[in-house]
Amino acid sequence: MATIIPRWEWRTFGNRFRIAEEHFAQLQPTGVQESDELYLLAGSADNVKIRDALMDIKVLRATNSQDLECWEPVMKQGFPMAATDVVKVFAALHLAAPAMERESYTLEQFVDELVAPSRVLRAVKIHKRRVRYKVGGCTSEVTDVTAEGKSTRTIAIESEDAAAVVAAVA
Repeated sequence: MATIIPRWEWRTFGNRFRIAEEHFAQLQPTGVQESDELYLLAGSADNVKIRDALMDIKVLRATNSQDLECWEPVMKQGFPMAATDVVKVFAALHLAAPAMERESYTLEQFVDELVAPSRVLRAVKIHKRRVRYKVGGCTSEVTDVTAEGKSTRTIAIESEDAAAVVAAVA
């Protein structure tokens, strides 16, 4: 993984964001990305997902009085994944790692042999369509999210600089 840079993030969920949507409509998108992801859910855990055949884990390091969250990426690991890294994934999920019979796991083996049999861990397929922008120097996105047939939208604004995020949200 490249240099790890924690980022402050403001995010909201809903179906319509009239004022924000009007503002974004005046901007030129910096990119559009569609992805299919598999989120691993286990109660109060770190953000653990598989996107683009990479295990992607982010840890919430801090929150502040402006409702921002500071997230730090701690893993972006491809498959096959070593059993030692699988242990780290389960630690991020705040679960004990199951007994493992392999030294490494393909994506399919990981899901079929370690995730699916769990009575605590839940795998949720997510489809996202992100439209990205720059607002006040911050990375921003309007994302349509579909999970198990239910749809919502989210707006996120993030940067290494918390004050810049607050200004962009305003």
